[in-house]
Amino acid sequence: MSLDVPSVSLISNDRDDNTSTSSHQSEQGVSPTALAKWCDQYLQANAFKDYCPNGLQVDAQQPIRRIVTGVTACEALIDAAIEQNADALLVHHGYFWKGEPSALTGMKGRRIHKLMQHGISLLAYHLPLDAHRIIGNNAVLAAQLDLEITGGLYPEESHPVGNIATCAPISTSDFQSKLHRVLSRDPLVIFGSSEGADRQLQKIALCSGAAQDMIDQAALMGCDAFISGEISERTTHSARELGVDYFACGHHATERGGIKALGELIQRELLLEVSFTDIANPV
Repeated sequence: MSLDVPSVSLISNDRDDNTSTSSHQSEQGVSPTALAKWCDQYLQANAFKDYCPNGLQVDAQQPIRRIVTGVTACEALIDAAIEQNADALLVHHGYFWKGEPSALTGMKGRRIHKLMQHGISLLAYHLPLDAHRIIGNNAVLAAQLDLEITGGLYPEESHPVGNIATCAPISTSDFQSKLHRVLSRDPLVIFGSSEGADRQLQKIALCSGAAQDMIDQAALMGCDAFISGEISERTTHSARELGVDYFACGHHATERGGIKALGELIQRELLLEVSFTDIANPV
């Protein structure tokens, strides 16, 4: 499947040698706005109505040669970026969420102060990175689990953030073990049928993160099971009464794949130095 990657302009096009454009680009770096434009185009960020701004959130106005990627722009990840002499931090969960105080004080102020003090730009992609059909969180998780995505959990959506997939018949207990191997954590399982762990699964819905209430739609679409990150008290009752096995795998754990894949793509295409840093999170 084609990646359909966009091109990106250099910081400077002045050249007096015969080195390739990509090699020169790696040496010169790219501007924060150029990198954001590249990511915006590849992820089709403008197609989403999101809870936060996607793209460049903090512009340190320094050329970017080294990038640290991670799930959430917490202070520990910023400290890791500082330690690695990164010029940019690229994350799934950034800042400026709807409904939160806008003042740059307290925890948010400290985080942004550190970024600016050390010349580190911040780029964040939320729903566009959940939904991308190749490197999105759901797409990566499905591939890791040997699931074949057949469509959107909500078929009318042009860029679905939840998906339906199929697989060879597998018992709930074996699928639970597979999730453990892939995500390196034990998923919480709520059995949706009297068959319990022996139930055979073939049609599985998935949506990373806090998508537990999509279990109603999974049942409506005739799915045997639903994978997501978080679980609420009500989810247990929904799973049992709707007849859908529910796998709560952790918000953080289900959203490592997309940002890591995006960083790897940037490294291949733009020849920038990119490293993924995983800040442990049990939720």
